[in-house]
Amino acid sequence: MNLLAQKLTLPGNDATPIVGPLGDKTITLGGLVSSLFTIALPIAGIGLLLMILSSGFTLLTSAGDAKKMEKGKQTLTYGVVGFLIIFVAFWLTQFLGTVFGITAITEIFK
Repeated sequence: MNLLAQKLTLPGNDATPIVGPLGDKTITLGGLVSSLFTIALPIAGIGLLLMILSSGFTLLTSAGDAKKMEKGKQTLTYGVVGFLIIFVAFWLTQFLGTVFGITAITEIFK
């Protein structure tokens, strides 16, 4: 199944194809998912950095308010736990793909 086709031929007498920016390539669902996996960890890292900055700002500006301090600590905890879940899932998937010899998984993470 081809998704996001980059070449379109309109019906009619003038059968000139309209070509998108990727040329004649078509993007499959597997190719799209594969592309997203390669940027998953950098996006998660950027998200973690933003959550650390946000929680640090909340902690610094809490001025002793217990609710704000708790919110800052909670934001920091959620950010670290979320990143760890993504990190472990990424490497566990790679490990299991290698152990069981699933070449499709190992090709995605090249």
